[in-house]
This record gives sequence, structure tokens and C-alpha cells, in this order.
Amino acid sequence: MELDFKYLVSRRRLLRAGACLVSTAVMGSRLSLASEVDEHELNATHGRASLAGADAPWTPVWAYDGMVPGPTLRVQQGRPVRISVVNALDESTTVHWHGIRLPNAMDGVPGLTQAPIKPGESFTYEFTPPDAGTFWYHPHADSLQQIGRGLAGALVVEEADPIVVDRDLLWTLQDWRLTKDGQIAPGFGSMMDAAMSGRVGNIVTINGAPPGDQTVRAGERVRLRLVNAALARMMALRFEGHRPIIVAIDGQPCEPREPQGGRIVLAPAMRIDVVLDLQGDPGSRHAVTDDFYDGLAYTLTSFVYSSEPPLRANPLDAPVRLPANPLPIPNLADAVRQEIVLQGGMMGGGKLKGVGGMVGMAMPGMNGGPAWAINGMSMTGDGHAGMAPLFTLQRGASCRLTMRNETAWWHPMHIHGFSLSLLARNGESVPHGQWQDTVLLAPKDTLECAFVADNPGDWMLHCHVTDHQMAGLMTVFRVT
Repeated sequence: MELDFKYLVSRRRLLRAGACLVSTAVMGSRLSLASEVDEHELNATHGRASLAGADAPWTPVWAYDGMVPGPTLRVQQGRPVRISVVNALDESTTVHWHGIRLPNAMDGVPGLTQAPIKPGESFTYEFTPPDAGTFWYHPHADSLQQIGRGLAGALVVEEADPIVVDRDLLWTLQDWRLTKDGQIAPGFGSMMDAAMSGRVGNIVTINGAPPGDQTVRAGERVRLRLVNAALARMMALRFEGHRPIIVAIDGQPCEPREPQGGRIVLAPAMRIDVVLDLQGDPGSRHAVTDDFYDGLAYTLTSFVYSSEPPLRANPLDAPVRLPANPLPIPNLADAVRQEIVLQGGMMGGGKLKGVGGMVGMAMPGMNGGPAWAINGMSMTGDGHAGMAPLFTLQRGASCRLTMRNETAWWHPMHIHGFSLSLLARNGESVPHGQWQDTVLLAPKDTLECAFVADNPGDWMLHCHVTDHQMAGLMTVFRVT
């Protein structure tokens, strides 16, 4: 997915130059246009995709509009959106608009915020995205199978005045566990996956296809939107011969900076926007590698420069800092303190008190039982009615939340309905004015963050390694 911004840039400059000539009538029509509802329809259905390459068998998938990933929805910041979801599957589903700060009834958690969409039925989601940035959508029902079989898509909320780039690229990264004949492997929710690193696959795709070469031109500047839509695979991307600048994480602008150690770490459900000035020589090739797992590095794709002369001799002289989103700033002096402790999994991490603890030599996750807990309590599955909140916040209160990972495994913790201001990791301040809705905790990490409880309702907080969520690493908090 890419957009050519040459026309947009020149048009914007023209409008600025002629601003004094714009009539009142034209301004009125623009305001009217901005208030119009942006309508879309998505069909959750069955399809097939060429995930392993042209010479491999087609893979049966579950897909939005028959596409893997689903169609990229591009909407405008502050403009109302209405999305009708039609369920053509043989089981119930929902859609969660991951990272969007929206009304609780539109959050897509079955039982907790809405009734599941039954086969043959539809549900219309309506919200107005307050934040510009890169987001995504996916089911929150039977999550392991529905996401693992292909139901996911990108949601881009466009800024009113975007940064100047030559191209806007989107890479939706998905991870598949396929059999030799190209079928999606059975065994969703296995004991080993549930208690360890989750269902990591053996095929990675970019925008639903095996990663081929990415053709680029010397001298151009691109905005690359990275979306990790995998069930469990962590990624750490290195761009050989290039210096990517991170400009947003989870849709929220941050201070532009190069990634620490040159690696862009992207956990499941995270999104990172980078700006790349492509300064390689015409005809050159540069690998993009993923080396998150020790000893298992591989080349994801490669930038291949065309033989064309450079678009420009020097990098584009234009700012890359994105405009801030209207996030409420927590009042740390009066913040309510809450703590969640992640427990369980293989190799220690505490008892699962809410389900009676681990008995004898029983392995966590055995026979479909819980493998994980938060503060000693396990909530399994995707969500259901009557889930008791772990804590309650008064509307408008600031909350200082500590997350403590007592396990031996990595956990990307996702908060619904809010974005978190990162304060400190293992006692050291987090720089760069960073906000995220999915925060990655390494084994034994402690993360302090804060948010303003300005959005009423019962909200999920869970690990986005989907096996971990389904096996107990999930809780609910309430804003009244």
C-alpha cells in the first residue's frame, strides 16, 4: 500500500499561497465536508491467499472482504466514522479497533462491551477518532483462530497536515504456522504455546504476501508504517545501510530519534512509524533483517535501488516531527497508584491463586487450564459478561500504573480505550515523550506509566501474545 505525495504536497502549498482568496462560502463547504460521516463496510468471510509463494498451494484463510490483510481503512482525524461489519463466518465475531480512544460500547469485546456478532448478522461501529496515526483492527472473539487465520487490517487516521514525504508505505506484518502443503497448521491453544512464547509461525508475510524486494529510488524520503499483526512473533528490524528515524509509536507522535542499537523492536499489536531517507547508490541492495530471537536472524526483505538518478542530491530539508495528538496529561502529584503483577508460565513466576494454584507437577496450561495470572487471578478467553474489575477509577482521575513482570517471558501489554504515558522502566526514566497503548515488558521488567481515566466503562488490559491472553493474562478495570 503506498500513496504518492507529490500532488498532495504541491496542492497544499498552493492552498497556503492562496489562503487570502478563499471565500466564506468555500470555507463553509469545507466545514460541512469535515462533519460528514465516513462510511465503510467490512465482511468477515472465508477466502484464500498465496502466503508461501507462487509455487506453493493456496492457503484457506479467514479474511475481511476476502483479503489478507483486510482493506486498509484510511479516515480523517476528528471526522465521524461508521463501519458496518457483516459476519459471514460460521462462528461469532467482533472487531476491536486497536489503539483508538473510542466509546466503550464500540470497543469490540464480546460480552463486556457488546453482544457477539452471530453468523449471518452485522454490527455497526460508530466513533470519531481523536488521534491521528497508525492503528489496526482485529477480532476479539476466538482470537487465536480468527487472527491466526488472517482476520486483521490496518486503520490509518490521517493528520490534517502530514509531514512532507515522497511516499507513504504500509507494511502489515503477519506470521503464519503452515504445514508442508500450505495449510494453516492445527493445534491453536496448545499447552506448549500457552505456557511459553505463544504460537510463533514459520512464514512471515508483508501485506499478505511473501516479502519480495522493495524497489526504491535514491534520494526519496518515505514514511514507513510498521504494523505487527502476528499472534506471538516479536520482531527487531535492522535496515542495513540506512538510519530510520522513529516518529510515532502506537499512533502517538514522539520526539524523532534513531532506534536504540539500530533495532526497531516491534512486539505483537505494536505499530511504529519511521521516516527513511533513502541515500543508497542507484542499483544497490540493502537487507532488512529481523534478529529478535537469538540465533534465528533472517532477511525479511531488501531495499533494491532502481538505476534511476537520485531524486535529490541531499536529504529532503523538511521537518519530520508529527503534530501532537490531544492526549490528556496525567497529574502525577495527585495520581491514584495501581499495580499489576504478571505471573505464571513455564519456569516460574508465581502461583495462579485465582484458579487454585499449580498442583504438583502439572504444567500450566494443561488441559486448557490457565497458564498465567495478573495479581494472582486468571481471566481466560476473549472477554465475557460479568468480568469483575481488578480496580476502579473515578472519571477524570489520573492513574499511575506500575506493571511488574515476574515471569520468564516477554509480554506486550495492551490497554483498551487509553494511551499510556511511559514514565520509567526498571527505575530509569523513559525519554522522548513516549505514549503507547501496547507496552513490551521483558522478563523481570518493571514499567511505570500513567494515564487520565477520562473514558468511562469496563476496559480490558491484557497481553497481546494471544496465547497468553487466552490462557489467563488478562484483566479488567472500570472507570465510573
